[in-house]
Amino acid sequence: MSDTQQRIDELVKGNDILLFMKGTASFPQCGFSGRAVQILKASGVDPKAIKTVNVLEDDAIRAGIKDYSNWPTIPQLYIKGEFIGGSDIMMEMYESGELQKTLGTAA
Repeated sequence: MSDTQQRIDELVKGNDILLFMKGTASFPQCGFSGRAVQILKASGVDPKAIKTVNVLEDDAIRAGIKDYSNWPTIPQLYIKGEFIGGSDIMMEMYESGELQKTLGTAA
């Protein structure tokens, strides 16, 4: 495992809710990343509980996360070490209530 893959693995395993995105939760720099943050907030997640990694600040992470997950796009959401998907999958899961169950925020 490369140094970058090791760093990604540590981030994924060390954070309950981890979002690799373009920009930050308070200043997303792409529509899909912004949508992902809004979906998490709508799911009842405290924004402070979301660990984000701005892939625009680290080219190695930006390229490496795609290999790590075998998923070609960003944003990428991980919950308790499990890869969930990008904003489209997040939206489908939110609409069905599955995302809230996975997050433990279901009413």
